[in-house]
Amino acid sequence: MKLYDTVYQEAKAEYITQKSRFIAHISPVDSCDEAKAFISSIKSEYKDATHNVPVMVVGDKQEIQWSSEDGEPQGTAGAPILRMIVERGLTNLAIVVTRYFGGIKLGTGGLVRAYSTSARLAIDKALLSEVREAIVLTYEISYSHLTQIENISKTGVFKIAKIEYTDKITLDVSGDIDQKQSIIDTITEVTAGKCKLLKEKSRKNKFLIDSD
Repeated sequence: MKLYDTVYQEAKAEYITQKSRFIAHISPVDSCDEAKAFISSIKSEYKDATHNVPVMVVGDKQEIQWSSEDGEPQGTAGAPILRMIVERGLTNLAIVVTRYFGGIKLGTGGLVRAYSTSARLAIDKALLSEVREAIVLTYEISYSHLTQIENISKTGVFKIAKIEYTDKITLDVSGDIDQKQSIIDTITEVTAGKCKLLKEKSRKNKFLIDSD
């Protein structure tokens, strides 16, 4: 089940206009605390900059949206970046766009374009990903059933995440949470009901979105 879209990895992009240098850093995050830590680290790295404009969107439904102009005119820096992220349906990410003033004023429109362009370049470099909710089922099975389960996993019904060998086999199988019952039915059928479901848990899986 799809939860949300975000960026795949950390990235950095630079943009220069009218002698002002803009450096955008972006990172996927899982919480506000993680976003704040990322923003703080970038501000510390570029503490000599004219401006460090931070933006964060956190929550599967974009529940937390925050930005700052960091001294730029109201609505010209953090606000347009935040609006772009929200309109693109992205969440769980943080951006800091650093500016070194080049001596030439850009004007309101110029600032909006410069900050938005810098953030967009960083997003493009970071690549987009889809986060889906997965289920992990831990089973105890006999050795005689392992080969058949491994063969079925190759069809994509589920993936084998981990195998432990003792007097019996303990293995983790994972798949999309929407396929939970189908996975359980398949394992039960393969083992003729002689499997033992030890535990289950959900997790988030990230998949790179093909831009082609």
